[in-house]
Amino acid sequence: MTALIAGMMTGVVRGEDSNPFAAAWNTPFGIPPFEQIETQHYEPAFAAAITAQQREIAAIAASTEAPTFANTIEALDASGLALAKVRYVFLALNSALTDPEMQGVARTMAPLLSQHQDEILLNAELFRRVDAIYAQRDDLDLADEQRMLLKKTYRRFVRGGANLAADSKDKLKAINEELSMLSLEFGENVLKETNRFELLVTDEADLAGLPSGAVAAAAEAATGAGHSQGWLFTLHKPSLIPFLQYAEKRELRRQMYTAYIQRGNHGDELDNKGNLTRLAVLRLERARLLGYLTHAHYVLEENMAQQPDRVYDLLEQLWRPGLDRAKAEAAEFQTMIDAEGGDFVLAPWDWWYYAEKVKKARYDLDEEMLRPYFELERVRAGMFEVATRLFGLTFHELADVPRYHEDVTVFEVKDGDGSHLAVLFLDYFPRASKRGGAWMDAFRKQAVHAGQPVTPLIFNVGNFTKPTADLPSLLSVDEVGTMFHEFGHALHGMLSDCSYRTLSGTSVARDFVELPSQIMENWAFEPEVLARYARHYSSDELIPDELVRKIHDARHFNQGFVTTEYVAASFLDMDWHTLTDVTEPESEQFEARSLARIGLIPEIASRYRSPYFRHVFAGGYSAGYYSYIWAAVLDADAFAAFKEAGDIFDPQVAQSFRKNILSRGGSAEPMDLYKRFRGHEPGIAPLLERRGLN
Repeated sequence: MTALIAGMMTGVVRGEDSNPFAAAWNTPFGIPPFEQIETQHYEPAFAAAITAQQREIAAIAASTEAPTFANTIEALDASGLALAKVRYVFLALNSALTDPEMQGVARTMAPLLSQHQDEILLNAELFRRVDAIYAQRDDLDLADEQRMLLKKTYRRFVRGGANLAADSKDKLKAINEELSMLSLEFGENVLKETNRFELLVTDEADLAGLPSGAVAAAAEAATGAGHSQGWLFTLHKPSLIPFLQYAEKRELRRQMYTAYIQRGNHGDELDNKGNLTRLAVLRLERARLLGYLTHAHYVLEENMAQQPDRVYDLLEQLWRPGLDRAKAEAAEFQTMIDAEGGDFVLAPWDWWYYAEKVKKARYDLDEEMLRPYFELERVRAGMFEVATRLFGLTFHELADVPRYHEDVTVFEVKDGDGSHLAVLFLDYFPRASKRGGAWMDAFRKQAVHAGQPVTPLIFNVGNFTKPTADLPSLLSVDEVGTMFHEFGHALHGMLSDCSYRTLSGTSVARDFVELPSQIMENWAFEPEVLARYARHYSSDELIPDELVRKIHDARHFNQGFVTTEYVAASFLDMDWHTLTDVTEPESEQFEARSLARIGLIPEIASRYRSPYFRHVFAGGYSAGYYSYIWAAVLDADAFAAFKEAGDIFDPQVAQSFRKNILSRGGSAEPMDLYKRFRGHEPGIAPLLERRGLN
């Protein structure tokens, strides 16, 4: 690696002044100078930053002073600032604004970054110092946050292989390097697969049933893609979901749906089946090397769940009532098909369509009745107001600051006393250079460095319905919920009040990190909140009480489907990561057995099929996709605290949630933090009640 790093550094050594990562950023709030950063800057900047941290690590390990918390544990946390500076920007843009050149940098750097991390965690001299301090932990005068940093630092080394024999360390390095490349390729393949499918409709009759907004967006997409006529539909959710909900042409719905669920499964250069089975087996081999029965045991040790059996128990509690409800929903949809004279059996590509039709018949409610009241900027304003009323935050748009794309809006966030708290970037519209889904992360994490506060730079990314020439961005109910969800993650990052980067913000157990995000979804559709932001985009009419009532009445509708498709994916994830045989399975047969074992009905597919399950094969949710439902138990119980107070903006409950959950990051055990807020451990009853499954 040394020779490669030296070669990459040439660009910095010869032209250091021209590389924006080589100097302090003289920008408002230290925002990355995106307009100055070019793809060619990343590799030399990475190389220089890796070398800088190598020197820092060498100095800590070689110190002749007795190891102390300050000169070893705190020094480790403070190391690598230059690398974090490059890495945060690169990872963000490689997800939200990528291209083949960026992906080439990612492929070059992935093994080098893996090796660099291994060199730190497998450094024997460094671990001896960490181990010595950990052995004295009960005798040290440390604050609670310091004790947690010591515990997590020690465990990170042990889980990273510090106690392994030399030959096992070499094997671990090879596994980690291969894993980094496979997961990168998996994610790239999913993005390419998503982008390459197009359904170009040229016969206007094939648009029957589609809302005018979806038709207008498809017309603009066709023009943007270079077609002289027609309407273009893609696998990006703002195009796919309305098509499945409203298109009357069943064969076209089948084509769209089949293309979506067959991504990564075509036996070509983008096929992911080999990648995912190799990933699963390598993860098992790593777990075994480190002394764990399976990868799930390795992962869950650091989560609230602790053991695979606890995850399976939770999933089973939800599976049976969810599946029973889904079967009843399927029967109801089939009844409508038969009544209409349809000579076919309900299939997965029919579900969304008939769910909308039945909801319309039963509640006089459908998605298109609501969209006009969910104009993106108004929803955003309502979301901000919720944060103002709960936590005293205010949001001030920044016009003249760097941004990485014209779609991005930037806000300074101030605390209740008017002091600067954070900068928030919002990037909401799909594009070919952005991966699917929605997420939150940081360009800079909150911390205290050299005695000075470091304020966070947080971003939310989504793939929401774009405005057209005639219409503003009008969101679906799901998109509104997603916007509030990701904003909850953003609040977790912005309201962090920790001393150490290792512990701050969202650096918490995977099955705890979704609590702040999921609880925010509760406010989105509360009548009191809807009354503040849900106004018709053209008439400015407040959403009628009758429509709000219909939303409430329909809150349990289709919950069988929602629960079943999600829990099926959670079972699939767990099954992949409780493998005990290092022989690579055939992925389609493995998936089929997994879903057959739980009795998934043929009318519903798992929310994610294995070849495009990015969360677990290209993200951080391996043996952790269950986290959303685990956190749903937490958030249902936590929101009940506001309800019990008689005010969903109760200041004392809000302050307790901020103090005990949002500000503490990973500075204490998550269940301890939760009990400080709630006074007791959560139960599943509030979640079952909320979903109508009790």
